Amino acid sequence: MRDNGWSAGDDSSVSVNTLTADAAAPGAPRWRERLLVALAVLTSALLLWLATGQPVMALAYAGGVGCLAIALDLALRQREPVETADFAPPDWSVTHAAIERGEDATAIIDRAGRLTCANAHFAECFGIGAAPPRLALDSAQNEALEDAARAAWRDGQAVIEQIHAGSREWRLEISRAGRGQDFLIWRFAPVMRRDALDEVVAHVCGKVGKALGREGIQVVAVAPDGRIHAANALFAARALGDADADVAGSDFVGYFSADEQERIFYAREGNRGASVRMLHVPIADPDAVATGTAAADPAQTASLFLLIDNEGGVGDTRTGIPQIEALLSRLPLGLAMTDRDGRFLFANKAFLRAAGHDESGPPPYPSDLVIREDKGALADAVRRFAQGSGGAGDVAVRLRAAPEDPVSLSLAGVRGLGEGAVILSLKDSSEETRLKREIAQATKMQAVGQLAGGVAHDFNNVLTAIIGYCDLMLMRHTPGDSDYDDIQQIRANSNRAASLTRQLLAFSRQQTLRPEVLQLPDVVAEISTLLKRLLGEKIQLDVTHDRGLGLVRADPVQLEQVLLNLAVNARDAMTGTGNGASGGIPATKGGGVLRLKTKKVTAADVRAMKSEILPIGDYTALIVEDTGHGIPPAQIGKIFEPFFTTKEKGKGTGLGLSTVYGIVKQSGGFIFAESEVGKGTRFSIYFPVHVPDAADVAEAAAAASAAKLPARRKQWSGGGRLLLVEDEDTVRAVAERALVRQGYEVTTASDGEDGLEALGRAISAGEEFDLVVSDVVMPSMDGPAMAREIRNLRPDLPVLFMSGYAEEQLRREIDIPGMYFLAKPFSVTQICTAVEDVLKAR
Repeated sequence: MRDNGWSAGDDSSVSVNTLTADAAAPGAPRWRERLLVALAVLTSALLLWLATGQPVMALAYAGGVGCLAIALDLALRQREPVETADFAPPDWSVTHAAIERGEDATAIIDRAGRLTCANAHFAECFGIGAAPPRLALDSAQNEALEDAARAAWRDGQAVIEQIHAGSREWRLEISRAGRGQDFLIWRFAPVMRRDALDEVVAHVCGKVGKALGREGIQVVAVAPDGRIHAANALFAARALGDADADVAGSDFVGYFSADEQERIFYAREGNRGASVRMLHVPIADPDAVATGTAAADPAQTASLFLLIDNEGGVGDTRTGIPQIEALLSRLPLGLAMTDRDGRFLFANKAFLRAAGHDESGPPPYPSDLVIREDKGALADAVRRFAQGSGGAGDVAVRLRAAPEDPVSLSLAGVRGLGEGAVILSLKDSSEETRLKREIAQATKMQAVGQLAGGVAHDFNNVLTAIIGYCDLMLMRHTPGDSDYDDIQQIRANSNRAASLTRQLLAFSRQQTLRPEVLQLPDVVAEISTLLKRLLGEKIQLDVTHDRGLGLVRADPVQLEQVLLNLAVNARDAMTGTGNGASGGIPATKGGGVLRLKTKKVTAADVRAMKSEILPIGDYTALIVEDTGHGIPPAQIGKIFEPFFTTKEKGKGTGLGLSTVYGIVKQSGGFIFAESEVGKGTRFSIYFPVHVPDAADVAEAAAAASAAKLPARRKQWSGGGRLLLVEDEDTVRAVAERALVRQGYEVTTASDGEDGLEALGRAISAGEEFDLVVSDVVMPSMDGPAMAREIRNLRPDLPVLFMSGYAEEQLRREIDIPGMYFLAKPFSVTQICTAVEDVLKAR
């Protein structure tokens, strides 16, 4: 340990390899070596001549070896001795002295992770019992340190912006160093966090306070309780007669007195001194203002007071204004001043830049900076602060330079500055974080909707095969068989999966709706009996209806689904069987009241609501209200999200309220949720009042005509020839077996082209098909394209489409007369019934 720091021992060193030069000096004579080489060459050539008896071969051998010797000699002559510089072994005490500076905590480790050197600040803050990254921090931070160390060994450097150790915050930089890149240098730089008051105090005690003092302006930072935080030297000189006196902690008001004319004097000087004017500026933290915390309350906020001598008397209203303008122009904040009539007296460059005003001077009025819709509100706010008691507040406006992004304009009423009446401060309050969250939420909901529609077809094909094979197996088993219950369980779970798919389609607004013109009380009356059994004996169901309700156009089956989902959530919230819509607050009452109301809402009522979402018009409202424990404010904005649930694991899919939302929106309605913790939750659903037209009359006539259809259907005796076109082998096999069992003659095809060929063969053989059963999405040629080609050959041949997509969406895209639809997944009974109904309708 040296100087309260730490370093490795002095005997630690790094070995350095030194390359030595050739023993001979440069240019030394080499004639002896050359002579010996020549003699060796001649001797070996002579021996070769004697052994072989061929002088030419011996001469060639001598020449070749001689040339090689000459080339080697030339290379040796051109070679110069090479030496490497000697490196002194490292002295870690010098390294320690180099890093012992500033506020950084610095440490050095080697490849083995051993602490090689550290300065005194590192030893004081982290200790030397363990080398980084193994420090006395929590597991998450130590894991981050280890990841950064690996990155530094790999890439040469790494950075972690925020490390918490005790009450301190650090920024970490890691770099690889050393001749062999065998060391890591860890530099922990302290992060200083200062709030708005600290910054103001620093300016008051620093150069800004001195500069204002030279201009005759006394500056004081005062706490909410009236105690002084800091003041410049001019204030201390006027208040105590000593510019070096410490006024921190003293009572600010105690330094002043007032006369009968409410003029303010320093108590030490009395009436013989000059009266002063005070400019009061609340020191509000912008973050506190944006979040609406207590720190933004003027009564709980520190203040900055600027005092100016009123040497010109009470009537001199312009005294001190130039000094105030000099102050505001030097501050980095966007500040401006208006008179009591709301006209600009001054605006600094920061204010004009934030307002998007390109000209050098401000416009006549602050309202000239905002759009037309906000002019009146801003003018009223300026007039209110100018004429009322001194205070501060904010007003949200949209600037002409950026009408899409609202900003917050802070206003503070001031007194004692003559014409100056209101101080304006402009800062950004567009709530960027909230907007990002909303955009991410909208993107997520749109992605889930696209996913639901995209996977519905393939998923429903799989479910169709599973359900179909289960039905076929059940036909061969009786309830007493050992496999019967297992097959029933598989089928039940498949139907549950199909229900989840329908809920996703409802959320994505891609499900099939069959809207009817109806009265909401009729739907409520039909489902009331089921709701009473669902709620149980502990919950009372209270149903009330308004008179004169307008008609609505919606799917009654889907409306019943909406009521069931909301009732289940309300029951769980009131009985404690599940958290339901109560947002995770357990219910303890064991019961409660569920109120269902239908209400007439006129355009005047909507106008009085001042809703930005609900268009003005006549509505029929359905209100579902419970007496549960309510939803916390932090969760009420998430309840319509898919897969969001507060129920226990395994007791909720998170699709109940998202399904409600999708059904209501697809029906053209609006849904709002209101809740108060401890009192209950209220869902209000608004459906536009439907006015019957000619289309409704035609629909009613078609329904009446369809009611007469069963008497005609009795003439059909069953059987028929079917063309089944399906690209999924398992679905095609299930459908074929089901229809053959019902007595139909079935011809199968794997795609649209095969289906057309099968139809052509039948026509050539003089045979006819009674019905085409086809999938919609198929390779090569899809179902609609095949159906159009079939209509050219057989215009009256009906087509029954099978698809996992929504029926309404398919009808809009296909638009073929005589088209019928069977939704996947379907059971054996359902496909047989659908085929029978189409054939009866012929």
